[in-house]
Amino acid sequence: MSARGPVQVTDRHLFDCIIDARSPSEFALDHIPGAINCPVLDDDERRIVGTIYKQQGAFEARRVGGAMVAANLARHLNERFAHMPYNWKPLVYCWRGGLRSGSMVTWWRMVGWDAQQLAGGYKRWRHHVMALLEERCPPLQLQVVCGATGSAKTRVLHALAAQGAQVLDLEGLACHKGSMLGALPGVDQPSQKAFETQLATVIEGFDLSQPVFVEAESRKIGRLSLPTVLVERMRASPCIEIVAPFDARLAFLLRDYAYLGDDVVALAARFESLRPLHGHETVQRWQDWALASDLSPLFAELTTLHYDPLYARSQAAHFHQWAQRQSVDSAALDDAGITLVAQALRALQCTWL
Repeated sequence: MSARGPVQVTDRHLFDCIIDARSPSEFALDHIPGAINCPVLDDDERRIVGTIYKQQGAFEARRVGGAMVAANLARHLNERFAHMPYNWKPLVYCWRGGLRSGSMVTWWRMVGWDAQQLAGGYKRWRHHVMALLEERCPPLQLQVVCGATGSAKTRVLHALAAQGAQVLDLEGLACHKGSMLGALPGVDQPSQKAFETQLATVIEGFDLSQPVFVEAESRKIGRLSLPTVLVERMRASPCIEIVAPFDARLAFLLRDYAYLGDDVVALAARFESLRPLHGHETVQRWQDWALASDLSPLFAELTTLHYDPLYARSQAAHFHQWAQRQSVDSAALDDAGITLVAQALRALQCTWL
């Protein structure tokens, strides 16, 4: 049985298992990738202990909390870890690397496992994530994929990944398509911290000597904010524009957003915020089409009156190399057409290395 001191975040891959000893709500907000949640105190128990601490003092809180901790650890031993071999090596963390993870490590070592405590706990992990983003974003060789609404940019990124290219799918990580209509049905966006953890994990795996394709994004995707260091790198990077005819873009939008017709009331409500910009008559027409699930004329007007003018204004303002962009033309945005676009993008970037 080892008596090593607390280990660092960078050593986490040396262990058989990472155990998050925090409460389920803390774990749900964010956690180290691959960790499993085995609470030393659950959410209700934490509230009870906190109340006792405020009303009766530290000793009584520790006495009551200690009994809860002992019961939970015994349950984990009898259930989750009942079949772990003698040479099992878990890494345990809590919020700061204090009593919760310390109590679990003490019990596990008494059993005979080489359990270790993560120095600084989740708080140290959070510092690691933010430092990694600050360090790894500036040298990324980003190739920014641009294109008017309906140009199938996200699908092109997926095709690039399937062809072996390095891809940073920000909308996939954010669980949002990035526009006013971008919320995905039945899918919640992650917390800001969880988004940043996933982002850092993906970026950490990139080969910095090779290009990374990323879709042009604003500072926010839904309710999530992109790290400033990444936004600045995107805006300074070369751009490739997908150019497709309007009919092809509209056909793609009707396929890609067909699910919006499943809740027409919610769809119509999303246009309320556009009244100051487009006027009551136009927005009312869009809402009427939405309520009738008549998506073709709705998407056609949204594209021509709202999204295309916005795109034309924003690209030159946000991307410093927009004037030097290269373009890829695509007559169709079906599966075959998207594959061809991805191949063309890969061929273009080779000339910029």
